[in-house]
Amino acid sequence: MKRLVLFECMLSRDQRLRIQEILERVANNQSVSLEERIYVHKFADRNQTVATWLLRARRKQQKVQPQDGVDELLQALDLGPSDPDLTHPSEDEDLGDWFRGAPSWLGRS
Repeated sequence: MKRLVLFECMLSRDQRLRIQEILERVANNQSVSLEERIYVHKFADRNQTVATWLLRARRKQQKVQPQDGVDELLQALDLGPSDPDLTHPSEDEDLGDWFRGAPSWLGRS
């Protein structure tokens, strides 16, 4: 039987400090170079902790504030939108748009 092994890269002290410094600038809407963004994303792809730090920095950068207790709970648990840039106004949604371009057999089910 094969065992699933999840690989999460370990951070050295220097890497952690550099990543946190870059993310602090992201959160404060300060200049971050392309090389620094690539550096952070390289670790965020392999390390859930870094991915969470990045998400929180981007939320802080965009000043995403919880609207109520449920939003606050979701944000504290990091269950909110995975990309704060991708927000969709609910009043513009139409159920028919979800099925536009779907295979014809879907309409019969």
